[in-house]
Amino acid sequence: MICCLDLEGVLIPEIWINVARKTGIQALEITTRDEPDYDKLMRYRLAILKKEGIKLCDIQAVIKRMNPLPGAKEFLRKLQKRYQVIILSDTYYEFAGPMMKKMGYPTLFCNWLSVNPKGFIANYHLRQKNGKKEAVRGIQGLGFKVVAAGDSYNDIAMLRTADHGILFRPPEKIVRQFPRFPVTHTYRELLSAFLKTA
Repeated sequence: MICCLDLEGVLIPEIWINVARKTGIQALEITTRDEPDYDKLMRYRLAILKKEGIKLCDIQAVIKRMNPLPGAKEFLRKLQKRYQVIILSDTYYEFAGPMMKKMGYPTLFCNWLSVNPKGFIANYHLRQKNGKKEAVRGIQGLGFKVVAAGDSYNDIAMLRTADHGILFRPPEKIVRQFPRFPVTHTYRELLSAFLKTA
């Protein structure tokens, strides 16, 4: 069995919310918990960054001061003792580096950014359309059972495709919209949910 985890909201705080708080730009607090259309959300974010003059290095400075969610590192270590774990995220390698270091460099599949000569984010590039879902399908194609956990709209396709999907600290509206998935609120509950599916 391979365990697939979302990153933001499951193991680390939401990067964009932290950027919003640091810059005072409330409009950047919108995340995939609020907007199911990822392309629409990213175009919105990039337009704000351009308008406000926020560079990639500014965002990276915020991320370097962030830490994993309380208990996340311990949960990840316990899960890795039992199963192979892959983090499937819609974040970017240019963002994730400092957090991966703090968590011991777990395997991460995510996306990447292009940056213009002035240091502004010019565009975002998906590793693959519906990357989380397709990653799960690929892993299953290799003969593995997949159990996945996430918290947001952009995790639902992954959870549906996995042999078992688990919600972790999701917004109530997602719980109501997708009642088929068990809901967990603590790392102990999440670890127990993974163990039950083995």
